[in-house]
Amino acid sequence: MQPDSATPPTPPAAVLWDMDGTLVDTEPHWIAAETALLGRHGASWTHEQALSLVGNALPESGRVLAAHLEAETGVRLDPAAVVAELVEAVVAQVSAAVVWRPGAVELLEALAGAGVPCALVTMSYRSLAETVARVLPGAFAVVVAGDEVERGKPAPDPYLRAAELLGVDPARCVVLEDSPTGIASGEAAGCRVVACPHMVPIPPAPGRSRVASLAEVDLVVLARVAAGEVVDTVGATPTEPTEP
Repeated sequence: MQPDSATPPTPPAAVLWDMDGTLVDTEPHWIAAETALLGRHGASWTHEQALSLVGNALPESGRVLAAHLEAETGVRLDPAAVVAELVEAVVAQVSAAVVWRPGAVELLEALAGAGVPCALVTMSYRSLAETVARVLPGAFAVVVAGDEVERGKPAPDPYLRAAELLGVDPARCVVLEDSPTGIASGEAAGCRVVACPHMVPIPPAPGRSRVASLAEVDLVVLARVAAGEVVDTVGATPTEPTEP
């Protein structure tokens, strides 16, 4: 028997959302907080250096920032104290106003309407994750935060934990991510991953789905990805222009 072409595709068992840069536009807040903290102690911090931390587990970012500060100024700070100050600053910014990434809220609403469970999987700490999740009550069945996993992204632990809490097979989940670190985590967990680049470009790779915006993603696209299809609307990575 031939399959009925009118039959809607099977949705993923769950959709696992990264937060910073994918669901909400918090990356500028993190960069501003890093720059302010280091500047207060007399250290410089470039935009390119800040981009190198996008998607990192916070303890690792704290270590990088503390080492940079000591190397530039001789000032020693506890990496944990660095992270605590950054989290406090970003929580304050997000509490004042949440800036959603294009298409994110609409996609969450569509998933809720279809009965597809969602998890928020972030390297930000619980205090920030809950601040965001409370704005959309009921959108996320579970929240996995960076201070609750032994190994953060790019290790598979955060996404494996989310699938475990939801009671679903990671291989039947679709991950939405914006950073190379997060993409590596989702892929290592055995999930299908849709990359939506934001602050950092995501190069094409075999089996990797990419979209320019979550506004391009709907239930059909997620079902296609869950079934193993590669969806790439970003196209070839542009090259640097050359002088005439």
